[in-house]
This record gives sequence, structure tokens and C-alpha cells, in this order.
Amino acid sequence: MTNTGIRPRVELTPDFQSVFFNALSPIDLLHDEVVQRRETGYDVDAFVEEANRTDRDDTAAILDIVDRMESAERLPGWEYVEPDSLEGIEATLGAQQPERTIAEATLRDKINAAWLGRIAGCNVGKPVEWGSHWTAQHIREYLELADAYPLRDYVPVLDPMPAGFQLTECWPETTRGNVKGSARDDDIDYPILALHLLETHGLALRTEDVGAAWTRLFPIEQVFTAERAAYVNLVEGFAVPEVARRRNPYREWIGAQIRGDVFGYVYAGRPWEAAKLSYRDAALSHVGNGVYGEMWAAALVAAAFTASSAQDAVEQSLAVVPPQSRLAEALRHVLRLKESGVSWDTALAELQAAYGHYSWVHTINNAAAVAAALLWSDDDFVTGVGRIVMSGWDTDSNGATVGSVLGVLTGTQNLPEHLIAPLENRTRSALFGFDNSVISDLAERTARLALTGLK
Repeated sequence: MTNTGIRPRVELTPDFQSVFFNALSPIDLLHDEVVQRRETGYDVDAFVEEANRTDRDDTAAILDIVDRMESAERLPGWEYVEPDSLEGIEATLGAQQPERTIAEATLRDKINAAWLGRIAGCNVGKPVEWGSHWTAQHIREYLELADAYPLRDYVPVLDPMPAGFQLTECWPETTRGNVKGSARDDDIDYPILALHLLETHGLALRTEDVGAAWTRLFPIEQVFTAERAAYVNLVEGFAVPEVARRRNPYREWIGAQIRGDVFGYVYAGRPWEAAKLSYRDAALSHVGNGVYGEMWAAALVAAAFTASSAQDAVEQSLAVVPPQSRLAEALRHVLRLKESGVSWDTALAELQAAYGHYSWVHTINNAAAVAAALLWSDDDFVTGVGRIVMSGWDTDSNGATVGSVLGVLTGTQNLPEHLIAPLENRTRSALFGFDNSVISDLAERTARLALTGLK
């Protein structure tokens, strides 16, 4: 055998495998930090070797290894430019498109449709939200057994449940025929919180204000991955920007991307303004592509208010993403696939092959899936939401984003009654003081901000 001189990568032993992405678990933090460092081009083999010699019950030693991975060196050949500061991000971007205006009646209607679409899309995806089990293939197999492929409604329940399939525990309130008001979900909590933050602070909103609201209004076990890691750092007294970085291997995952929509609603037709404001929220818990994900989502939603199509909105949104980042690379890949004329099935398979190595709750693969569902939606709400949920990965978060964008594009009258009526104009929430929020009230408050302007 020829010796190539390439040293095989050192892997963690089974004692240090992560399953739940839990920032309260030292073992999860260690495993997931190794993954995050390697995804961003760093050599962590020495830390992995040290971990493999460490007692898995020695919490202090494990966390010390996690902390010292910050000193890891980047391997040669890293080709991406992924700044963290807003100034650094803006320096990579070209000229932004001019702002577009929208009539008051149209704006009000589209904001209402956006809230309804987001909440409906989230509920459609919730019963199959576990990407390691509910892969795109597994979802398709289940829907075909239920005679519900392609998906154009809430996920049906098969009784008895076939062997090898398990809906998430929320299924009694999120499946076809069982939706009676929206279920609680963090993809709904965060937009409600964003609205509250903007009403309270306006343009004076700081990243620190976001953190203060989290610890005051959120139970820690109702936030996940990067948000939970940031929450722990806040409670332990760390300050921005360390809150996003310390013991947070989830800092480029999807958590910030699900928080961007309301910034797009209040800056309808102004994608760059929406993206800039959303940065203050994202920077609490994320860096790099995690931040870009929220800025992109905010811009995507803002662009949809005046876009001619979902494709137009996707193309506009790319202008706020650093062009030499991995997120921009993935979004351009989706646009090229659309231009090539391939089917959605082919495009999804291509994206799974290219980005399936990321966690099922990472920003990059999920943003690519969202873009694909929008580009192949034919600007139809049911088609777009159905396709994004059938894509697997983070089905409820992605269903919410696609539902939000297509709600804006279609308007309230064109939303599907069979998905909207069961919501009964109300949603549960884990946010203290915001449970059983009335959806039309959320929309009216949002429209008020959009019309009067943030101060």
C-alpha cells in the first residue's frame, strides 16, 4: 500500500457521542464542539486524543478540553470569508437594492397572512421534527403508506402506526383532524418575543436587551442548542459577544434563522434594513453562518412584500449574505439548480448529497432546503409548505419560514382554509405572559410598527 503521508483523522470514542445537542451536557458540548471546529477548518485531533484518555465522568476535565479548543489552529486551504461583526459583514457586500414602498391595506393584509402562514407551516412540520429519524425518504415512505404523498395538508396519523415510524410527542395536537388552535413551539415563541422587543425598545434595541428578555420570559428548557448555551452564559454572568461563543458548539445552527421574520415584517420592502436590525438579535447566540441565517431570513421575508415571485425574493435576499461564506455558496447552488431546469426531487437529492453532513439543525442545509422549496413552489402556499416538510431536516422551523414567505406573497385570501381555519386564530406560547396569543392581534401590532416606523 502506498503511504500518502496523510494522517487519518482521530475520532472520539463511543463514550463521547452526542445525541441530544444539549448545552447542559459536558459530553454533548465536547462532541459537538469537535464537529463545529472541524466544519470550520480547524485541527482538533490533539484535543480528541486527549478526550479519549479522559474519564467521561470527569466533568471539569471535559469542559476544560472544550474551552481549550478555542486555541485550535485552522488547517491550510480554508477558502471562506465569514466575518462576525456587522461592520465586517457589510464590508463584504455590494450595493443594496433601493427600498420599495407598499400600500397600507396591502401591507396589513400581507403581515396578517405572514403570521398565519408561519404558524400553520410550523404546525405542519411539527409531527415529523426529528431529522435523524424523519429523513426525507422516511417521510415519503410514511406519506405514501397514508396515501398522503405529496403532502398538502397536516400530517395524517396511521392507526395502528406501522413499525419503524414514530411521530413526535406533539402529534395529538398537530396532525390532520387534531389541530384546534396552534401548538406551542419555539418557532412561534421567538417571533412573539421579537414583536415585544421592538414594541419595547424600537431602534434602541440592543443585543443585551434580547438576552435580558430571554432570562426573564423563557424557561431554560424551552430553548435549545445555541439558545440554551447562550442562556447558560447569561446566567453565569458572561457578556456579549462571549455569550455567543463560550461553550456553544451550536453557534452556526438554525436557532437564529428562526428568529428573523418579524424584522422582515416591520421593514417590508427593505431587506437590508431588516437584516441589519436582526443582527442585534442573532449576535446574542450565534456567529458566522448562524448570524447570516437570521439576516438572510429577515431579508427574504422583507423582500417578499414587494417581490414579483418567490424566486425574486430569494434572489434579493442573497444580497445580505457575505458572498464568500458557506451559506452564500449553498444558496447560489440552489439557484443554479433551479436555472438548470431539474425537478425538485433531483434538486433535493443534490442538496442532501452536498450538505447532508451538517447536523439536521444546522443553518446551511436548512436554508438551502428553504430556498429550494420556495423556488419550486410555483408561488403556491400548499406546494411550498408541503415540499419543505417533505425535505426532512428541521421540518417545523423550515415550514414556518416557507409559510411566512408564501403567506406574504399570496395574501390572506389565498391562504388554504384547511390549514388556517384549524388554528382558530390563537397560539400557545412558552413565553411568560404570552400564552394563548391571538394571531390577528399579533398581526395588528406588527402592522402598527411597520406603518409608524420604529423609533
